[in-house]
Order: sequence, then structure tokens, then C-alpha cells
Amino acid sequence: MIRWRGYLDSSGSIAVEVAILLPVVLLFVLGLAEFGRAIWTKATLNYAVEAAARCSVVDANLCGSAGQTQSYAASRAAGLSIPASLFTVSTAGCGTQVSVTVPFEFVAQGMLPYTLSLTATACYPAQM
Repeated sequence: MIRWRGYLDSSGSIAVEVAILLPVVLLFVLGLAEFGRAIWTKATLNYAVEAAARCSVVDANLCGSAGQTQSYAASRAAGLSIPASLFTVSTAGCGTQVSVTVPFEFVAQGMLPYTLSLTATACYPAQM
């Protein structure tokens, strides 16, 4: 015969344990999700500037001017609403260079009161 009475009578110790551990576990899970989102945003920015730098060298019809290259870079940042004016296009020793710096704010500002500055730069050599 199973004695259920001992399991049901815990005198509130389970509630105390949950009250102590739940905030720690939630902060850990939220931190994982937020830093995962930051890494995804950084990867998306890297892809956008790499694609725009390549486009400016390879496709003169689509990315012939700096403004067109900026618009192309903004369109390549899938899932992010970054204005094209944040992308900078310049000619460097390595070729056409496209860069962007975006402030990244965490969703839960009360729990994670930090702001990161995500930067991505790509340079594509000119064709010969």
C-alpha cells in the first residue's frame, strides 16, 4: 500500500524552494534567449554587409551608387528594421567596404539593463 499522506504534507517547503529557485531559473532562460537573439542579429548584420559589398562590385545595375548599396544592405537584413542610412559605403584599400553599427537593446530592460553595440564590416575586392 502506498502512503500518499507523507507526500502531500510538506508544510510549505516546496513553495519556499520554488520561490527561491524560480527567479534564478527564469533569469537564466531569459538570458539564454536574449544572447541568442543578439548572436542572430550579429549574424544577420554580417550577411547584410557582405551581400551589399559583393553587390556593389558585381552588379552595377542594382548597386551602382552608394545609396543603392545602402538600400540593398537594408533589404538583406531580414527580420530587422534597420534604416538604410545606418549603412556606410566607402572605397578602401581592400575594395568596396560596407559597414554598420546598430545599438542592441535587450527586451527585458529591468532584468538585463545592458545595451550592446553590434558592428559588422565587410570588404569586397574590385574585379579586374
